[in-house]
Amino acid sequence: MKTAVIGFRAKTGKAIAIALAGKQKTPEFLGRWNVSLHDPEIPATYQPHHEVMELPWAEAQRAVRVLERSIEKITIAVLKELARELKGQGFDLACVAAVGSPDRNLEKIGNFHIRAHAAEGILFRRVIETAAEKRRLNWRSFSDRDILHKAAEALDLPEEKVTDTLTSIGKIAGRPWRQDERIAALAAWLALPK
Repeated sequence: MKTAVIGFRAKTGKAIAIALAGKQKTPEFLGRWNVSLHDPEIPATYQPHHEVMELPWAEAQRAVRVLERSIEKITIAVLKELARELKGQGFDLACVAAVGSPDRNLEKIGNFHIRAHAAEGILFRRVIETAAEKRRLNWRSFSDRDILHKAAEALDLPEEKVTDTLTSIGKIAGRPWRQDERIAALAAWLALPK
């Protein structure tokens, strides 16, 4: 069976997922999904840090752990379903790549609301990594701040060529093909074997 990779552009409560196959020199589009990473029955799983943002940071981190575990379970189920869909197309899921907010010291952010958003940006990237680990999948992680530049270096291509290839993948994928889809595809492309 052939292998596939999925790139995720993590967002608050959701992610855009793009599956590719092939090699880095010849990425092949397989599928696209908009996936929910929260439980509509538990609204607090959508923005968990907003629920506790008024608490001192250490206390807020402890309080949100129960919600984080729920989000991890949801994300594991999402990965399981996407792997099942790919298997139906004749592909084994070999690797997951997540793009989202980079790790940083959130305690230094004085504004509670901004800190809640920053924490959720990191959280939804991390739950994808955790879900991949628990599903025994290889995974990679990228910052949303400099992925195009880093990708061009890693692929040994000019940024123009990277952008052109993403545009070509988008033509096959169809609309919508916004920045989030391109970033998810780029993460998947980087996770393909050389």
